[in-house]
Amino acid sequence: MNSMNTERIRSFVLRAGRTTAGQQRAIEELGPQFLIPFQDAILDLQAAFGGSTKPKILEIGFGMGETTAKIAALRNEDDFLAIEVHPPGVGALLKLIGENALSNLRLIRHDAVEVLEKMIAPNSLDGIHIYFADPWHKKRHHKRRLIQAAFVQLLISRLKPGAYLHLATDWHNYAEQMLLVLNAQDGLQNTATEQVRIETFGVDDVAVEGVVSNEFKPSMGQLQSQHLGYVERPAYRPITKFENRGLKLGHGVWDLVYLKK
Repeated sequence: MNSMNTERIRSFVLRAGRTTAGQQRAIEELGPQFLIPFQDAILDLQAAFGGSTKPKILEIGFGMGETTAKIAALRNEDDFLAIEVHPPGVGALLKLIGENALSNLRLIRHDAVEVLEKMIAPNSLDGIHIYFADPWHKKRHHKRRLIQAAFVQLLISRLKPGAYLHLATDWHNYAEQMLLVLNAQDGLQNTATEQVRIETFGVDDVAVEGVVSNEFKPSMGQLQSQHLGYVERPAYRPITKFENRGLKLGHGVWDLVYLKK
């Protein structure tokens, strides 16, 4: 494998986890109807949802699928294409699809970067959700974070003009990276109205002129400026059990919503 492939950002990290009997049964019984195989060709989104002309929302990294299932049930006027690589999560969401008789959800078990590159046509999505992506807490691992300029440009290219991008994280430093990366994109408009200052990056983190780095580094100007910030949690995004525990302990959660210009 060449160095370019080994260095590319992926939307996941492989984790250990056993698929339960119930999850495996859901994969076998409901997979043929709701699980779309990866293909090296553009997916016909309307055909994938049985001819539905509803707006199409992509979710990247749905974990065990509780949030995805709740949003799909709440917003039955939209269709949701959800991506996750871990079989237990795929099985769990298929199980929820069956239990809740959800018809507006389809799943793909594959790396989201490749799905976006190969299967999703430009200007075809009405929205994208990325909730609680791996924050890669350690500074030396920040280069593995999903939300970096090149990936955001890929996301923007797949959104229709006027479509939205909604991210949420419970890690303040990642929230600030997301904010600075997204605010710097000419093709996006932050829907927030309040200004914030950067708190978790310092002078030592600033990009050095002439030094190329594959991790996000703010400029001195960004540290010294105010920026359009975060939004209130949209009503359609439910609070997870994990998130609720964190909020009770005083941990923050940051929602960011942008529109494609």
